[in-house]
Amino acid sequence: MDLEFFDSSSSSLSSDDEFVFDSDDEVYLEDRTRPKNQNYFETIARYNDLEFLEHFRVRRHIANNLTIHFEASPEFNDTTGGHGKIPAYNQILIFLWFAGHQTASFRDVADRFNITISSLFRVVRRLTHVISRMASTIITWPNEEEKQETRNFFQMKGFSNVIGAIDGSHIRIDKPSSDPDSYYNRKKYFSIHMQAVCDHRNKIRSIFIGFPGSVHDARVFRRSPLATNLGILCQENVILGDSAYPCLRNLITPFKDNGRLSRQQINFNKTLSSCRYVIEHCFGLLKQKFRQLYHCKLRKIEHIVHFIRACCVLHNLAIDDEFQIIIENEDVINDGDDIQLDDDNAEGDVPEGATYRNYLMQRMFP
Repeated sequence: MDLEFFDSSSSSLSSDDEFVFDSDDEVYLEDRTRPKNQNYFETIARYNDLEFLEHFRVRRHIANNLTIHFEASPEFNDTTGGHGKIPAYNQILIFLWFAGHQTASFRDVADRFNITISSLFRVVRRLTHVISRMASTIITWPNEEEKQETRNFFQMKGFSNVIGAIDGSHIRIDKPSSDPDSYYNRKKYFSIHMQAVCDHRNKIRSIFIGFPGSVHDARVFRRSPLATNLGILCQENVILGDSAYPCLRNLITPFKDNGRLSRQQINFNKTLSSCRYVIEHCFGLLKQKFRQLYHCKLRKIEHIVHFIRACCVLHNLAIDDEFQIIIENEDVINDGDDIQLDDDNAEGDVPEGATYRNYLMQRMFP
């Protein structure tokens, strides 16, 4: 099930300049006097496994597999260039480096790989769409064996029948040219909303990306295919959410703190919060690995959505590889862009959900 807000099959590939920047951006001025790195691909070939992982955020064999996939795609086979086609593997490395780094300018990235800025635009555009399309096979709802593994993990933490946690995160963007106010979120920056469900391994199991940053988590959830199909997907199981979401039979949220919570309710909320931590950790890992998501420099909203989804695909490939990047600072691993809602903005609990939450509380804290 494709849970992304924009359908990749309907996307159009616009001009390279429009894909990345507004027309008045200074990087259009190609400075041909700037020195370029003539030998960086040779340097990459000498990287050991850890050095490659640190620079490109996935291990070398994943880059090789992505190359095979890319070589079979129409985007690669339809490309031509005045100075010859950039090899598929090199394009993969360029895209991975771009996605994994935040501070470098587009000019710096182009110079690092000894390509023009226009070539960089084309590489990012192509691979954004190629990797985004992989989501249908890489970002999937868990099968029964995977559900059982996740249930066992959360059972040890005190919660029964949990197969994941849900939350929203915000991807900072530049001010859009169309309807900018709707993208201005409550933390006073422009963003695109990303809803995700992850399991105990921080693997993303569902994504829904594309609502403007001003839209609250509850409304995004209500409009998502996940909300429509939650009962079918979960059956007797549940996912955990924060107080921004309504309490449903298959989506359990905390008791709202009105200052009069019982000891049972307080303990229940603490346990739920400790279990729901996995989704915050997941968002933190995603952005720490693919740092372009801290502030995405692409221009068109539709392409940003596909870029975010492509990074989620890469994240899952890295999770399945079971070999994670060494994090320089554990303090940054929790997502700082989870915008909590006031109770006035949260949706009311559904009676069936509230009843089941009380049942769980009585079982957990008799």
